[in-house]
Amino acid sequence: MEIILTKQESEDYFHSALCNGLGYMRGYGLELEYKKEEYKAAVEQIKSTGKSPCFEDVLLEILKMGGSLTFVDIECEGEYTRTISLNDVHERVAKTPIDHLVDMIKENDDANTADVIIQTVFFEDVIFG
Repeated sequence: MEIILTKQESEDYFHSALCNGLGYMRGYGLELEYKKEEYKAAVEQIKSTGKSPCFEDVLLEILKMGGSLTFVDIECEGEYTRTISLNDVHERVAKTPIDHLVDMIKENDDANTADVIIQTVFFEDVIFG
């Protein structure tokens, strides 16, 4: 079965996943990295719309502005270091295991759902947990 999501749906679900599951990645020995100048530019872009951004808003905006996000593997000698772009979000959110994706779509998601979506986007699979 192939699930097709719009780009906006993929971004919305990924944003929700960041809000609810980003903290789990530290428990897997991963640290999130991004370029400081891209972070600053993303904050300014969001503020220019009159909004006050939260951390996850800024992360998604970095991607929307053509930047990238990287999970750096600090425990397994870099084996799980991965970098994503906005295109990866658009292509991979729909590849989330169906039970978790349906939970997100129905707004019945939790931290576990978020964790699975984040892992699917970064690793194209559920590696941890």
